Amino acid sequence: MALKCGIVGLPNVGKSTLFNCLSKAKAQSANFPFCTIEPNVGVINVPDERLEKLAELVNPEKVQATTIEIVDIAGLVKGASKGEGLGNKFLANIRECNAIIHVLRCFDDDNIVHVEASVNPIRDKETIDFELQLKDLEALEKKREKKQKIANSGDKDAIKSVEILDKYITNIQEGRSVRSLTATDTEKEVIQDLHLLTQKPVLYVCNVDESAAKSGNKYVAQLKEVVENENAEILLIATAIEAEIAELETINEQQLFLEEMGLQKPGSHHLIQATYRLLNLQTYFTAGKKEVRAWTIKKGMKAPQAAGVIHSDFEKGFIRAEVIAYNDFVTLESEQACKDAGKLSVEGKEYIVKDGDVMHFRFNV
Repeated sequence: MALKCGIVGLPNVGKSTLFNCLSKAKAQSANFPFCTIEPNVGVINVPDERLEKLAELVNPEKVQATTIEIVDIAGLVKGASKGEGLGNKFLANIRECNAIIHVLRCFDDDNIVHVEASVNPIRDKETIDFELQLKDLEALEKKREKKQKIANSGDKDAIKSVEILDKYITNIQEGRSVRSLTATDTEKEVIQDLHLLTQKPVLYVCNVDESAAKSGNKYVAQLKEVVENENAEILLIATAIEAEIAELETINEQQLFLEEMGLQKPGSHHLIQATYRLLNLQTYFTAGKKEVRAWTIKKGMKAPQAAGVIHSDFEKGFIRAEVIAYNDFVTLESEQACKDAGKLSVEGKEYIVKDGDVMHFRFNV
């Protein structure tokens, strides 16, 4: 599955530094607004210890992690929805993403310029929310205008569409994002072509200093209070620490550095895994001598659809799936041992794939 997450926020809050840590692709980062003009794009591997363990057992020619595309979108400012600060271009970049990673500055440092001249993550969040909501309002009102013309002729579908669009317009006018509404299937059909910005799931990243990397600070506490009704996850990441970790060349060096900081894993690992949860995703594996590979699917997918992620022919000609639970595979240490112990199951078209399943598909086209 091709997944794309956009990193957004005001200028100079640490977006590009975070992007560099995630992708190790040196995006330009500097102490002034609009340092990033064109979006930087990085394809990053999803860290998964299970993949490493399977590779140890199978010893394949190749190991392939599943990936997520991360887009570093230039800093938004007040008036972005009206084109301020190249706002229209930046908002179009967000529209192409599956989810939003919203970075908020939650540390004091007089040496780093803030576009609003003071640190206030609540105000910063509201600024971004407001600009995204305005853009969605514009899209909803345009569609409503078109549907109203058809509804005036008595078209029942158009009348229903206008009612739905009015509901969403009112929600935004009251200062709420589209994701605050639980959409019915009919509503989804009416708004899906608009790719609304505030409908996208969001993950808040608090960019903190070293002292707050584990337990947060007053700014993080304020933000948690404000978003408690959004059903959104908040992560603490000290991008200054992450940048130092990214510069270290070996895993051992990185681990020693983390231990000194009192951390178990880089914040970037937690961020990628949180993005998975945000998008309701899970992983299954294929494991053979040629390749051990992780594949990304939506939770609840059935075996044929999961097979289609590898190749559409696998889904079209699906016959059956041979499945071994990850824990059984690593306990018994080989596919053959799992077969001998009766731990390999043969599943049909209705089988719902579980996170960590090791699968082999039989198909005929």
